Formats: sequence, C-alpha cells, structure tokens
Amino acid sequence: MTPEPDLIQSPLNQSITRDGHTLQVDIYRLDDEDTWVLEVANERGTSYVWEERFATDQEALDAVQAALDDEGIEAFLG
Repeated sequence: MTPEPDLIQSPLNQSITRDGHTLQVDIYRLDDEDTWVLEVANERGTSYVWEERFATDQEALDAVQAALDDEGIEAFLG
C-alpha cells in the first residue's frame, strides 16, 4: 500500500483585509508535486480555488494580490 502524500502549507498563507472584509489565503501543494494550489475563502466560508497551478508559492500570492487590485474584494464576497 502506497502512503498518502503529505500536504505542504506555504509560509505565505495569510489573511488579507480590505474595505472591512477579510479573506483567508491558503497556498499548498502535495509533497510529491511541484506546483502550488491557491485557495481563497471569504468570511462566510465560500472558497475560491484557482484552476491554474503555480510554479512557486510567491507566484500564487502575487496572483491573488493582482486579482484584488484588478477586481476588488467584492469579487470574493459572492
């Protein structure tokens, strides 16, 4: 039986607050994979997972920052 891969959490995981709303940014990967997953959850627990995978955890964090700058936090409050 093959053991399940471990989940690696990025040290860049963080909460981001804008306009009185807080998002939880989670960046993670499996220990047997090279690419990172980006997931953002709003205050209601609604989660948004990017389809794109990222070569580095910094690229993932940059992507959420760019989305917030371009679309505003309202894009994640739906």
